[in-house]
Amino acid sequence: MAREQQKRSSGTELGRFLRARRTEVSPEEVGITAGPGLRRTPGLRREELATLAGVSIDYYARLERGRESHPSPAVLDALARALRLGDAEHKHLHDICLRAARSRSPCQGAPSRSVDPGTELLLERLRPFPARVLSRTMDLLAANPGGLRTLAGIERWPVKQRNIARYVFLHPMARELFPDWEVTTRGCVARLRALAGTDPDAPDLAELVDELLLKSLEFTHLWESYDVRAFAQGHKTMRHPEVGTLTLRYQSLLIEGTQGHRLVTYYALPDTPDYAAMVLLDQADQGHGAIPTEKHPG
Repeated sequence: MAREQQKRSSGTELGRFLRARRTEVSPEEVGITAGPGLRRTPGLRREELATLAGVSIDYYARLERGRESHPSPAVLDALARALRLGDAEHKHLHDICLRAARSRSPCQGAPSRSVDPGTELLLERLRPFPARVLSRTMDLLAANPGGLRTLAGIERWPVKQRNIARYVFLHPMARELFPDWEVTTRGCVARLRALAGTDPDAPDLAELVDELLLKSLEFTHLWESYDVRAFAQGHKTMRHPEVGTLTLRYQSLLIEGTQGHRLVTYYALPDTPDYAAMVLLDQADQGHGAIPTEKHPG
């Protein structure tokens, strides 16, 4: 049995999330004076968090152990404040409980991988800006030449294997390409964790997570930290083997009418070295530019 399947059988998603976040908060951060002697518990103790959130120790213990799975929104808000959760983590906490409260819906099959012709045309029109279409689990569904080539070496992988998280953790060129590799890995795991909060039994998510848990110790460590902060915009520096170091800003947009597909676009100001490097990536070896996609029905 894969390690992720074993983890799912030990407690609930809510309990695992609360335990993971509790260990990340020190007593000093919340105004608790640590007593003498060595604390065996990293972060807050259960009773300390219960007191901060204004719930009984027994009730909080039942939440962590999976014996209570329907806390009120007020309790969730109190726990979020006590754990100093950010907006994304706070939402994730509510999403977990909403997902647990809903009755299981019939299986809807695998999410569509198709990209409609209008989006493919948009990818072409965005050139020389690198642009990609990603699935909800970060499969690379379509890209213009720069969008593919900024991920140095991924074009040598089969189309169905091309996934951003898989590339970041398993491709031999990823650590060299991203100077901030640790930050990049946290962003990938956070996006997958957020999806796990709303659809934890999704086959596409489970397959990817199980693979990465088996193949990457770094992924395993980050997956168990339950960090769900995501980044929709910012900048990314790359040490590309063909054009050298370049820094591009990026924007991630949800594509309406899809099952969580996102359009990710990178850009730089004209007449800058970064723009020149970006243009070279768009033009170089264009035989590898377009990647096959499943056509949108109709």
